[in-house]
Amino acid sequence: MLLRFRSCAALAACAVLAACAALTPHEPVQRAPAFDLLGRVAVNYDGRAFSSGVRWQHEAASDEIWLLTPVGQTIAHIAATPSGATLTGADRKQIEADDVESLTRRGLGWELPLSRLAWWVKGEIVPGGLIGEVARDNQGRLARLVQDGWLIGFVYREQRDSSHLPQRLDLTHEGHHIRLVIDNWRASDTP
Repeated sequence: MLLRFRSCAALAACAVLAACAALTPHEPVQRAPAFDLLGRVAVNYDGRAFSSGVRWQHEAASDEIWLLTPVGQTIAHIAATPSGATLTGADRKQIEADDVESLTRRGLGWELPLSRLAWWVKGEIVPGGLIGEVARDNQGRLARLVQDGWLIGFVYREQRDSSHLPQRLDLTHEGHHIRLVIDNWRASDTP
């Protein structure tokens, strides 16, 4: 009798675990609305540091990012579509991967969470993402967010500025720190 009970309990546990696995499929992050921005990025990772200018053109089905020297020369160009991503260095060598996150880990040594960052740069939470913490300022704008394992701090131009777009994002994940400063939104149809 005890053996039959244990067998039934084991089968029930397996059924529950299978049901939980079916309820949490790994779905791609929903695409953010289009924008084009200019800014600067500084990264600290594995005892190393990287900084550059950045231009990011985000479209409905693609992303292009240029990492730039202070005089505007391209250090690296990243192109991404749903079918994959390519990083082209200043030496014209290319690295390919299935997504930007794995591409930047391989090519740059640090992960750029591009699909999520497209929402965060606009001061928004990624739809459907796993949220650990949300803190807002007195104007209701995101001030601090923990989502999908990333800690994001948002800084706005001035406290009395009513703009909902952050000027700076500080991202932390597994010992990597990324600071993105947004200097200018280039697209005329973005806020």
